[in-house]
Amino acid sequence: MLIYLKKFREQISVEDANRARRRTLSLLPAAALLLMSGMTNAYSAPKTLLVLGDSLSAEYGLARGTGWVALLEQRLAAQQNDTRIVNASISGETTSGGRARLPALLTKHQPDVVLIELGANDGLRGLPVAAAEANLRAMGEAVKKTGAQVVLVGMRMPPNYGRAYGEQFYGVYGKLAKEWKAPLVPFMFEGIADQPQLFQADRMHPNAKAHPTILKNIWPQLAPLLKAK
Repeated sequence: MLIYLKKFREQISVEDANRARRRTLSLLPAAALLLMSGMTNAYSAPKTLLVLGDSLSAEYGLARGTGWVALLEQRLAAQQNDTRIVNASISGETTSGGRARLPALLTKHQPDVVLIELGANDGLRGLPVAAAEANLRAMGEAVKKTGAQVVLVGMRMPPNYGRAYGEQFYGVYGKLAKEWKAPLVPFMFEGIADQPQLFQADRMHPNAKAHPTILKNIWPQLAPLLKAK
């Protein structure tokens, strides 16, 4: 009798173990899917880039698809980077206009990276540098509150605006980038500013031949931020 009970218990233990093993194996596919899903969300989710600029980023006077933002999209696509680009640039935009529009853009698009290319129209109109600085600072702080990263694009004024004004204006970009610890594109016209053949008839807006160089100037500061999450 004792031997029979011992064998019965052993049989029950084996059956319990087998049931537990089958239950574990049945859960593996679901667990694997959950793990893979988590890994995809953690490492492969595409980012969203918001470009807030003026005519220099809005393809003013250019055929569609030839401006630096479009060239950026093409480069990312070639690299199989699925970053979503929202180009909210408007010709004639000032820092005050960008500041007014930014909150709604942040809410709507929830970007991971915001590139701010504004200030040129403030400078060309001779507006106070302090006002442009205040507007740019407000935009940067608004972006940082959302957890997104800022990339600031610098601009210089033509020499006929006076050395003092030009230096003060240009200094704002470096100052703010340092405060924010944010990437700075020192001068988006680097390599083209002294090349008249790379500008449109108004001598202010770069032509299509210049935009690959503009992207070349911006790319090193922007690319590291556009890697998949």
